Amino acid sequence: MTSSRKNKTLYIDKEAASALELVKDGLLLPVTKLMNKKEAEDVLKTGLIDGKTFPFPFILAPSGKKNEEVITSLTPGEEISIICDGVEYATMVVDEVFEIDPKERVKQIYGTDDLTHPGVMTTIKRLGKWALSGEYELLHPKPNESKVAIQNAKEILEAKHVTSLVMGANPLHRAHEKLIRQTLESTDLLVIFLLKPYDNANLSFDIRKEALEYFINNYLPKNKVLIVPLENSYIFAGYNEIIIDAIVAKNYGCNRLTIGRNHAGLGMFYDCNSNKSIIDRVTGIDIEITVASEYVYCDQCRTLVSKNTCPHGQHHQISYHADSILEILEYGLLPPAVLIRKEISSFVLSKIFPNRFKNLEKLYYDTFPVTGLLEEHTEKDFYLELMKLYQTTSLT
Repeated sequence: MTSSRKNKTLYIDKEAASALELVKDGLLLPVTKLMNKKEAEDVLKTGLIDGKTFPFPFILAPSGKKNEEVITSLTPGEEISIICDGVEYATMVVDEVFEIDPKERVKQIYGTDDLTHPGVMTTIKRLGKWALSGEYELLHPKPNESKVAIQNAKEILEAKHVTSLVMGANPLHRAHEKLIRQTLESTDLLVIFLLKPYDNANLSFDIRKEALEYFINNYLPKNKVLIVPLENSYIFAGYNEIIIDAIVAKNYGCNRLTIGRNHAGLGMFYDCNSNKSIIDRVTGIDIEITVASEYVYCDQCRTLVSKNTCPHGQHHQISYHADSILEILEYGLLPPAVLIRKEISSFVLSKIFPNRFKNLEKLYYDTFPVTGLLEEHTEKDFYLELMKLYQTTSLT
């Protein structure tokens, strides 16, 4: 239902809406509001808000001809309606309207304005030339249940150390599992922020969440691990991603953040000689940031190892690239168990290719040893049994 108000109207997408919600939930502190021109310029000069790191101005500059016409017609003190997905989402009392350069804006976020960069191309389409600031109110605010769950878990466990991981788990593979276990060893409570993107270039969030829950419920002390959905909007992109991750984790109640060696943004600044990274730019955000080892499978060690402790070199090591493992799954193939746990790959395949087999029961009974009893089997069961045959060694 669209607004019946007579106010002028702006239209925003879900990504912009999620960023506005983060501010209202206090999850982007030190940001507390949309910035005006002077505040935006100060952040660009100093990289700070109230003495605390924030990498770029927090502004609202929606694209579209209608939006531009409305924004340029606004006067200070005027109230407007903000629509998202056809529903009146928020109201705002306008403080200031000012012009921005969309190319400069994407540079601030991604470090480049090269249109061949997929993030740049996507974001610049969403940006207009005019930004506006002012106090806004969400019309349908929802309580942040994850924030409450973290606080409750901290109290129950009397947790002094709360560590966060930010991951896509697209899909959850063996190196993810190793990183989770290693992190859990040195903390009282682990919060896994599971990214929830706005595009379709991933397994669905529900599939990735269920796979992660399976691993936690079956192989970890589940009372010590929480999954928190994190909408992966444009502000988390680019070389500033680690800084925003740290800010959000801290505001959720975590005092540690563990990141992988291949975390987006880290490699662009990491220098093995000086041991410096973007982490060194974080000021005033009271959170300990640790860079974890890169884990690989070594065919000489015959196990998952840290690259820091394996002496055998890259020609003996299998690296874990989630995009390549996902591509194997998308072709309908079972990845080797050394890459991804068979229960998880079986589950994922059954979701990617539902009702794949014409006569699953016949195929199952013709292919695998059975008890003779008639039982119903799922596609996940079929993939699990198939993996067992792959792992049979007497004839290989």
